[in-house]
Amino acid sequence: MKRSTILLSALALAVGAGSAVAAQDDLDVRRLNASLDQLSSDPTIGSYAQAEQARAREAINQVAQFKPKEKEHAHYLYIAERRVDIAKAMAQFQDAQAKGTQLDREHDAILLEASRLDTEMARRQLEQQRQQNQMIQEEAARLQQQGVEYSQALEQAKAEGEKARQVAAAQARVANAAKKQAALAESAARAMRDLNSSDGGAPANTPASGSSKKSKKASSGGN
Repeated sequence: MKRSTILLSALALAVGAGSAVAAQDDLDVRRLNASLDQLSSDPTIGSYAQAEQARAREAINQVAQFKPKEKEHAHYLYIAERRVDIAKAMAQFQDAQAKGTQLDREHDAILLEASRLDTEMARRQLEQQRQQNQMIQEEAARLQQQGVEYSQALEQAKAEGEKARQVAAAQARVANAAKKQAALAESAARAMRDLNSSDGGAPANTPASGSSKKSKKASSGGN
């Protein structure tokens, strides 16, 4: 009876020790699986480092094949923990790399847009400069044409002035000639009047003398 009790106690201790070992083994495996599951389910970095996550999962499965007191258990546990750490680090690195690539793309897009805006601004400035040059050329052509018209008007005014001067000179000559002719006519008329006045006195005396002679003859005959 006493011997049976001792055997039962030893068996209970062995079962308890085995349960404790199994619980310890499950705890390490569960901890690593939970850490790896948390990584794979992360919405930000869970899709990265798939190869590293697969290696970490294999290492955890190798840990589960050994008991905690076995020498291989500690070795594979260390490897599994490092594989999980590497998977996390690689996922974070790839996420940062993807974000950096996205930032580079956004930066390139910004530079491209800035270049496009610079090109558009340069095109607008060139178009504005072209329009200004065209306006300047048109204004220069207008001023040149206006200068030509002014020159022509000046030449025409000079010609008309010269013609008016010539007409005025001709009119002055005609007026002078008319004055001279009028003066000559007046002189001729005066001379004619003077001549007529001189000739008119002599004939008047001649008939009177004849009458006197006739009177004398009549007187003589009467006597």
